[in-house]
Amino acid sequence: MVSQQAGKSNLLTALKRHGIALDKDDRRLEGLLRTVKEREARGYSYDGADASFAILARRVLGTLPEFFSVESYRASVERRQSVQGEEVTVTEAVVKIVVDGERLMSVAEGNGPVNALDVAMRKDLGKYSDRIGDLELVDFKVRILDGGTGAVTRVLVESRDATGERWYTIGVSANIIDASFEALYESITYKLMKTEAGASAA
Repeated sequence: MVSQQAGKSNLLTALKRHGIALDKDDRRLEGLLRTVKEREARGYSYDGADASFAILARRVLGTLPEFFSVESYRASVERRQSVQGEEVTVTEAVVKIVVDGERLMSVAEGNGPVNALDVAMRKDLGKYSDRIGDLELVDFKVRILDGGTGAVTRVLVESRDATGERWYTIGVSANIIDASFEALYESITYKLMKTEAGASAA
């Protein structure tokens, strides 16, 4: 883990990988190190979730753009009989987001609540929709941290885009849907950070 390595020097190296340059005496570095330690104590692990680390760092340093905010989300799973009399499972998600003060609501069905939330969130991101057209969820891993059905859950999402780059984001919660949504939200945020950086470079 970042905080269990050589402290500030390794944190500076991790920041540099993401184009974030800080002086070793910058007070914000101490705050970031403290935040990483606190979150790792809650179950986060940034050694395998570099994109989430980049987002966390920019948030703590005050340089993370707010592309969109999530007002609310809901996922429902219903087991019922089809008109043919067969047992079917229907999963639906509703996501309400705000982009530049405009509230957008999307509804989607999916193969399970995580897929439904993913589809709904990406359905309408307003002016950012075209930036995430090539975003693809590659892998989804769940780890139970302390046993039992009420345990804290860690979700790791692997994503990629048309450039071939892959990145990993993490979510942690006692609720597996919340943990999954956090990781999905950060995957989209990282993709938007990438496209913004590319636009600035051009």
